[in-house]
Amino acid sequence: MEPIALTEAVFYILLSLGEPLHGYGIMQNAEALSNGRVRLAAGTLYGALGTLVDKGWIEEVPASGGGRKREYRITAAGRSVVEAELARLRELLENGERVVEGWSR
Repeated sequence: MEPIALTEAVFYILLSLGEPLHGYGIMQNAEALSNGRVRLAAGTLYGALGTLVDKGWIEEVPASGGGRKREYRITAAGRSVVEAELARLRELLENGERVVEGWSR
């Protein structure tokens, strides 16, 4: 899979969906995982969820407990996207560290 640079918001949304969550739960989880750096507004979140469903990276699942809230979870394709993004970020970090180490010589 060709690496796709994800926005921080999309990355944290995908990370949040290892188990089914509704929108507010995703917002809370993304904020917690990012140490408060990523705060998703409702409009941003629901727009992203629609796009991620269309791409097949997440899916809507029946709400636990029979509630009316929509819940989502990551798909196998979404997990592959996260893994590719982690590999891309590792490469960026390794390249940056190597170059910066050379500056101090």
